[in-house]
Amino acid sequence: MRINIISGSPRANSITKRAALYLQNVLSKNHEIVFIDLHQIDLPPMQTVYTNDENTPAEFQELRNKMFAADAFILVTPEYNGGYSPSMKNLLDHFTKTTYTKKAIGIVTASDGMFGGIRASQQMQLLICALFGIPCPQMLIIPQVDKKFDVEGNLLDETFTRNVDNFLKEYLWLAEALHKSK
Repeated sequence: MRINIISGSPRANSITKRAALYLQNVLSKNHEIVFIDLHQIDLPPMQTVYTNDENTPAEFQELRNKMFAADAFILVTPEYNGGYSPSMKNLLDHFTKTTYTKKAIGIVTASDGMFGGIRASQQMQLLICALFGIPCPQMLIIPQVDKKFDVEGNLLDETFTRNVDNFLKEYLWLAEALHKSK
């Protein structure tokens, strides 16, 4: 199964990216993982939905191919002023709903505060449903992410392993069930 992990922060020193790297390391043992880092993509504000090769600018063809080839997604976003990353919304809006239709989408939010982006996670659920994706009910909410993972994505707080395992168990069950049903 091909899972796209999208690191939704445009910041160079994103602490949220740490969690995305950790998930990539764990999942790559049994799945094909495509890592999309929004810090490395200079995607303009959405003007055109990239539906095919002809209407996708050359510099975004590879990204378009990655998005359309995904069997499932994990969206990792920081919380900005009570919401998810505008860069994440911009990326998702560049592609048709068929990109996400009936695909499992895992929600991971993170912040250096105590609430871990819980408000952003609630908004992400609404967005995923609007895209016709299937949000995994089990989310991974990461408070104090800077104390849970180092810059390379290594787990610093072993007590957090259970949270990650619970999320991955439920997410993978949903993703595999939906993938097999196609």
